[in-house]
Amino acid sequence: MTFKHVVGFGVAGNFAGHLEQAGEATDFLNVKVENSIQPKALFPFYIPSQSAGFLSQYPLSSNSIIPPNDADNLQIEPEIAIVFDITYEDNKVVALTPVKFAAYNDCSIRKPNAKKISEKKNWGANTKGISQDFIELSSFTKGCELDTYRIASFHIRNGQVNRYGEDSAAIDYSYFHEQLNDWMIDRMNNQKDEGPAENLALYLSEANYPQQAIISIGATRYTKFGENNFLQSGDESIVVVYNGDKYNAREIETMVNNRKFEGTEISLLSQLVK
Repeated sequence: MTFKHVVGFGVAGNFAGHLEQAGEATDFLNVKVENSIQPKALFPFYIPSQSAGFLSQYPLSSNSIIPPNDADNLQIEPEIAIVFDITYEDNKVVALTPVKFAAYNDCSIRKPNAKKISEKKNWGANTKGISQDFIELSSFTKGCELDTYRIASFHIRNGQVNRYGEDSAAIDYSYFHEQLNDWMIDRMNNQKDEGPAENLALYLSEANYPQQAIISIGATRYTKFGENNFLQSGDESIVVVYNGDKYNAREIETMVNNRKFEGTEISLLSQLVK
């Protein structure tokens, strides 16, 4: 399954504490926000247009991560990604309609001096992760399917399994439901090319107004292990998005340890670091 026809965006700063742990809070000191919990920016990670430079490289993979040659500080970023249909009027985004969601790894290089968020996000093929286990999403309002889901992530090296991110509820995102939806539409239409942010309306135009978007809605906080350990060749990165009404955190960890996932309402992303 590929999404070469879609545009790819990600939400920066939508989970309290993540940016501080990732050492990126200072990147957004001059970004104006309406309140303390508002996300900092909507960043591009894939633009289906040859004029988009490095962002035109298709980065998504469901089974592997290819690290950059010049960085050894690569981290898993466990998230939920949502596929939206985009509605335009007069070349403006007027609606994002949810279709489905899945486990996502916004795998990132830690670049303290990067000018744009996207510089840490796409360095070629197999640099982002998305599960093939999609779950239908009928709406993005209170009471929708996502409200009962949780995000867990794990790191495996030489058979040793460690929790990488805190097991977190989707409803604990700072912006969620209509508030997040409206904010994303606003950013797609009005975000300027300033500071770490980019002009998304220009990218949409260059891509001839794609009919769909994959939007990763924010990375969870790290465990102490995740905050201090980076990916190496031979590691396995696992992100699990699961129905918290049907499974608990211990059951999910047991599945990871046994390498055996059974049941429904689970979206699993397992990637081998090359």
